[in-house]
Amino acid sequence: MSVENDLPNEALQNEEAMNEAQAAAENEQENAPQDEQLVDEYKDKFVRLYAEFDNYRRRTNEEKLQLMATAGKDVISTMLPVLDNFERAIATNENLDDITAIKEGFQLIYNMLKANLEAKGLKSMESKGQDFDSDLHEAIANIPAPDAALKGKVMDDVEKGYYLNDKVLRFAKVVVGQ
Repeated sequence: MSVENDLPNEALQNEEAMNEAQAAAENEQENAPQDEQLVDEYKDKFVRLYAEFDNYRRRTNEEKLQLMATAGKDVISTMLPVLDNFERAIATNENLDDITAIKEGFQLIYNMLKANLEAKGLKSMESKGQDFDSDLHEAIANIPAPDAALKGKVMDDVEKGYYLNDKVLRFAKVVVGQ
C-alpha cells in the first residue's frame, strides 16, 4: 500500500518540478534581453576604459621621450658661460707671455665650472687617508703600507670620485696600503 500511495505524490512532485523548470525557462527568456543589454553595457565600458588606458600609456611614453631629449638642457645651459670663458682664454693666451696671468685665468674658469657643477648637486669624494670602502672606492693598486696604521687605508687618489645628490656618480680609483 505504501507503494501505491507514493506514486501519486511522486507524480505531483514531478509535475511541480516541471512547472518550476518551465517557469524558470520563461523567466530566462524574459530576462534575456536585459542580460544582453547588460553585457553590451559592460563591453562598452570595457572598450572605453581600454581606450583611455591606451591613450594614457601613449601620452606618458611621449612625455618620457620628451623629458629624456631635454634632460641635459639645464646642465648644458649652465656650462655655456664656462665654454665662453675658455674661448676667451684661448684667444687671449695667443698674445700673452705672462704665465701667471694664464694660470689665474684657468683657475678662474676651473672655479666657475666647479661652482656650476656643485650647484647641480655634484660633490667631490675625499678618499685619501680614509678606510677602503668597496661601495665608494675602486682599488687599482695595492702598495706596502709604510706604517701599520695605514693598512687598509687609501694611500692615494688616482682618479677622484664624485657624488651626485648624495649618490655615488663615479667611484674613486685609489691605491690601497697593504
